[in-house]
Amino acid sequence: MATLTSTIAVERIKKSRIDEVDFNNLEFGKYISDHMLVVDYDNGQWGNPSIVPFGEMRMTPAILSLHYGQAVFEGMKAFKMKNGDINIFRPHKHLSRFNKSLDRMCMPTISEEMWLSSLQALIETDQQWIPDGEGSSLYIRPLMFATESRLGVKVSDQYKFVILTCPVGPYQAKPYRLKVEDHYVRTAEGGTGFAKCAGNYGGAFYPTQIARQEGFDQILWTDHKEHRYIDEVGMMNVMFVLNGNLVTPQLSTAILDGVTRDSILTLAKEIPTFKVEERRIALDEIEQGFIKGTLTEAFGAGTAAVVAPIAVINIRGKDYQIPVAGPTSFQQQVKKKLHNLRMGLEPDQYRWNFIVKG
Repeated sequence: MATLTSTIAVERIKKSRIDEVDFNNLEFGKYISDHMLVVDYDNGQWGNPSIVPFGEMRMTPAILSLHYGQAVFEGMKAFKMKNGDINIFRPHKHLSRFNKSLDRMCMPTISEEMWLSSLQALIETDQQWIPDGEGSSLYIRPLMFATESRLGVKVSDQYKFVILTCPVGPYQAKPYRLKVEDHYVRTAEGGTGFAKCAGNYGGAFYPTQIARQEGFDQILWTDHKEHRYIDEVGMMNVMFVLNGNLVTPQLSTAILDGVTRDSILTLAKEIPTFKVEERRIALDEIEQGFIKGTLTEAFGAGTAAVVAPIAVINIRGKDYQIPVAGPTSFQQQVKKKLHNLRMGLEPDQYRWNFIVKG
């Protein structure tokens, strides 16, 4: 029987799968929560969102997203705060990026009202899936894909918007070993690099697999023209502490506007003696930073890890070691700062937290 949550119809699962979850060993993406939100777009407008048990969807192999790639997603998190409330972190910023991605892929955008009400209704329905262990959270995956069934090359007239969630534990991977990529490219200026569309990720698999076969964890992508300037690390933004300043590549149509990147840069600007530089970063500059000892930190920034320490960067076949990031390092301090903001341990002066009563 359907009930209503925030005016959104909810069909509850007959038997929860939560007892199957090992909350002490949460592999990323392994356990999908009981319910998902779905809503269809047709005839130029969105239908009514509904929450249904997570499961299979009926579709034909002729849907346009499978052939021409109209598929976009987001990644965000909800946290169980110390007072028992639930915090969805920076949903407005995520919506802005989602809509920019959708617009680039000629897909219908989502209104703020539908976005927030859908997130709130789904989180309220599956709030028991939010882990409360230190560093744990509920990962939220909104996605949209073209569903019109035909084989002609065209912009679809029909879409499905879905939100899934899954409990995740703290990021505990070892520091990355990176290979600077000087042959393959992830994207190019004027392309879709700034959008979270599915094709960007599929196209990065092959060179990443080669790097892993060579003993590296991820790729440090460079520009498509000369392979002289740094873009991103894997599918995260990359940041360096160089000459005592925080330095990161400036945004372009080839670089994702990361929400964690934006959060870190905002917090870094609160430190009076710490200069933030968003600019082009030459590979030669990074290499000289290693040689002179002026490069003291390097890390990836993204939703899953918050910060992902980098231990080695291989430049033109040579491994350069980066000092281990201790508790007083910038990356660990800013990670703790973000944790405290999201958990309600520090004032939310930027109004980043969207609170759902637990």
